[in-house]
Amino acid sequence: MTGTAPQPDRPRRREVLEALRAADGPLGVADVARRLGVHANTARFHLDALAAEGAVERSVEEPSGRGRPRTVYAPRPGMDRGGARGYRLLAQILLSRLASGGPGARADATRAGREWGRYLVDRPPPFQPTSEADATGRLTALLDDLDFDPKPADDVIRLRHCPFLELAEEYGPLVCDVHLGLMQGALEELDAPLSADRLEPFAEPGACVAHLRRTPR
Repeated sequence: MTGTAPQPDRPRRREVLEALRAADGPLGVADVARRLGVHANTARFHLDALAAEGAVERSVEEPSGRGRPRTVYAPRPGMDRGGARGYRLLAQILLSRLASGGPGARADATRAGREWGRYLVDRPPPFQPTSEADATGRLTALLDDLDFDPKPADDVIRLRHCPFLELAEEYGPLVCDVHLGLMQGALEELDAPLSADRLEPFAEPGACVAHLRRTPR
């Protein structure tokens, strides 16, 4: 019979961390145990767990007399990394600011995507020309890494998943322009005999369609 492993005592761990933050300097295991009224082994368990998580720093004090040097703990400088994140809200804030830029907003979105596409793509070795097949493969690999679930076929790539779907539904062309720019920048960086000509959002049930075009080098 398989049992369920007990979950860490998070409220207690938070108390340990707050005790370290409230102290005037680093604390040892016995100090923390005394302040919280818990057994030293309990304090040590949570202190070591916090150190493993990177929330506190562990060091050894210089001995002031006889005896072994004491291990002490102090909160790591910086924000608590265990809290919630609001990246979607940040994206909404930035997109709303971009959208307020008027007629040039879409060009700015494409340009930003193009720069990131050039940065993110996996380049071939120097002096090795990129064929159509290799360029399509490298572009598809990039899109797959970004969770677009791409499926290439002839001169199109179907994007069967949008990692920014809610933002695309809210801000429409701006997000799609970033996606198109990503593909354009990647192909430009590869010096490929292809370009990303256009992107049809929601062109098919369950897919957006990116159209590729052959171009002279």
